[in-house]
Amino acid sequence: QVQLLESGGGLVPAGGSLRLSCTASGRPFHSYTMAWFRQAPGKNRECVAVIDWNGSKTYYPDSVNGRFTISRDHAKNTMYLEMNSLKPEDTAVYYCATHFPGNTMPTIPDEYSYWGQGTQVTVSS
Repeated sequence: QVQLLESGGGLVPAGGSLRLSCTASGRPFHSYTMAWFRQAPGKNRECVAVIDWNGSKTYYPDSVNGRFTISRDHAKNTMYLEMNSLKPEDTAVYYCATHFPGNTMPTIPDEYSYWGQGTQVTVSS
């Protein structure tokens, strides 16, 4: 099993920045792919960033590419999402999740086994 704990959400004006953190415990940190998803009210959960087991490969959809950066620190068992130039449409609950094995990078929620509790990000216009 993997336990995930997110932090760092909050209220920020449009154009601002936030950094989300996701600290993992349980199975070895290097054994799984990690991702950030978000879900706005009335919408499906969507993938906003994926990182492979050692941080050498990342993926971003067009909606956040160039504004969001995913990273992971193996010494701290923590994954991060740096979000810049935030827009009101980025408002959502953000979740971190893990996928096994760590050398594949799916973007579909059903492919992920463990999830954090979510952290709210609100961007005001």
